[in-house]
Order: sequence, then C-alpha cells, then structure tokens
Amino acid sequence: MKISMQLRYDRDIVGSAAQVSELESAGLDLIWVPEAYGYDAPSFMGFLAARTERIEIGSGILSIYSRTPALLAMTAAGIDALSGGRCQLGLGSSGPQVVEGLHGVPFSAPVTRTRETIEIMRAFWAHDRPVNYSGRAVRTPLPKGCGSGLGIPMKLLTPPVRPAVPVWVAAMGPKNVRMVAETADGWLPMFFVPEWCDRVWGAALRAGTAARDPQLSPLQISAGGLLAIGPDAARARELARSQLALFIGGMGAPGHNYYYDLVSRYGYAKEAEAIQRLFLAGDKAGAAAAVPATLLEATTLCGTESYVRDRLDAYREAGVSHLQVVPVPQNGESETAVVARLKNFIS
Repeated sequence: MKISMQLRYDRDIVGSAAQVSELESAGLDLIWVPEAYGYDAPSFMGFLAARTERIEIGSGILSIYSRTPALLAMTAAGIDALSGGRCQLGLGSSGPQVVEGLHGVPFSAPVTRTRETIEIMRAFWAHDRPVNYSGRAVRTPLPKGCGSGLGIPMKLLTPPVRPAVPVWVAAMGPKNVRMVAETADGWLPMFFVPEWCDRVWGAALRAGTAARDPQLSPLQISAGGLLAIGPDAARARELARSQLALFIGGMGAPGHNYYYDLVSRYGYAKEAEAIQRLFLAGDKAGAAAAVPATLLEATTLCGTESYVRDRLDAYREAGVSHLQVVPVPQNGESETAVVARLKNFIS
C-alpha cells in the first residue's frame, strides 16, 4: 500500500511546495493537486515537478467539462514530460452547479462523457495515428455539418514520454463506479468506508471488472481520511464534522448531491436529510452537530497505534492501493512526522 495526500489549497500554494518536498523525503508516494474554482491544478503540478524528484503528482481532480479530451491529453503529457513520467491524471464530472455556473457548459451525460474522454486521451497518447473519434457525447474532429466543416483528424505534435498516463476517476454513483472499474486505471472515492464498500459498490465493481480490458492493470484505489495516531487521537475525528456537513449539506443542489446520496446508501438517510436541511437553512453549526459519531469514526483513521494498524488492514482488504490521508499531528509532531510513522506501519 502506498501513501497519498491532497495538497492544501487554502494556504500559500507556493509555500506548500516546500512541504511537499519534505513529505517526499518522509515517504509520501503521491500528492493530489486539487482544482475547484480557484487556481488551476496543472500550473502547480508543473511547479511541483520542478521541485521534487520521486513523488507522483496527480490532479485531484480536473473536470471533464472544463477542457476538451485533446487538451486533457496534452496537459497530462506535458506534466508527464516535465516530471519524468510521474503524472497521474485524476478526472471527474464535478456537478451541474459548477459546470454550468462557472464553465457555462451543459452538464449532460457525465458517465458517457467520462468514458469517451478516457478513450480519446488514450488514442492521443498512443501516438500511432491521427485521432478520429465519433462518440455519443464527444466527437473529434467535428463532423461535416458542424462548425466550418474544415476539421481534420490530428495527433499530438510531441510524442508522449509514456504510451499512456494513468487515469483516475472520482466516482460514487453505481453507473459511474461500474464504468470506472471497466475503463479507468484508478478510482477516487470520497468518504470511503472499507467495511461498507462491498454493500454499496460491490455489484458495480464486479460488473465493471468483468468487462475490463485484460491489458489494463488491476484497478487502483486511493481512499482514506483524517489520520491521527496516539492515545487521545480519537478526539481528532471531530475535525471532520464540518467537512462532512459541508459536503452532505451543501455540495450540490437538493436532488443532485452525490455525497448526500452516498451517506444515505450507507444507512444514514434520515441523518443526511437533517444535515442538508440545517445546512441550507444557514445553520452550519447545527448541520455539523447532526453528523453521527459512527459516521465520523467510519470515515477517519484516528486512534491508538493498534487501532490505526487495524484500520490499515481493513483498507488493504478492501483493495485500497493508496491510503489517502490528512495528517493531524499529535503532541507537537509535524505532518511530515505523521506520514513517516505511517510509512513505517505500512513497510
């Protein structure tokens, strides 16, 4: 099992590069660079490529609606070249509020568009012929009758340094998870609970795996949560309350909230309804207080050393290849020290 983290983007991102270098020395294997609606991720991924040597650098995530498949392929190939083959491309559909509100494009056919985007990118990376793709959601080049009619099949001007860049997809709905298990190199689930994975996603994962191209490696999974290790570390779970309340209550309009739906499938439908109602009414503190303690524990790794080791075993048994953590230092230690301790547990 490898260790991954998401870069904090609510602080000085240039200063964060120095911390990534320290985390690399401590044994961190993969850093995910987020992109919401602030700075773009690829610019900083290239910056990190110049400041690090070994660590893999992933986008966590780029929306499939904000860039064309060709530009996504070009971007990943460029970062892969700058980093010496260390790029990991994390993609996702985002949601209609951001896609239509920020990017001004229709949020339609997300599962189909994701699948076709992956297929087109791999065709560009193969670099063996001009790409000509006619899908249900994406077509390149545009066919006659669309646009000027002058588009021609093309391939990347610069050969990629690898025949393909690993593609990870953030997915939670059954149809999307099935597509990921069939098509992607990796899966980025949020609020992943290893003991509940098979109940919620097992059928979709098995169906997708059955249709998976045998030339693809087994599906990788990056999942985890807050990590705190120590005699009193269980108290650190409380730090996850506000995030769970935000995502369940406010990340998406009612009826279009993936996190609300996921927690409901976990068995917390009544609690999810209360959290969303309170959050949308402006009572964020009440929404956070309504998050069940059992859900806090299930979605974090906070406790004694033996407790954390047991949680690692559960994640490993559920197929997690990259434990994605948010270190919470205890007793004056640093985030880098927490990662180093975790690395010793895994080694």
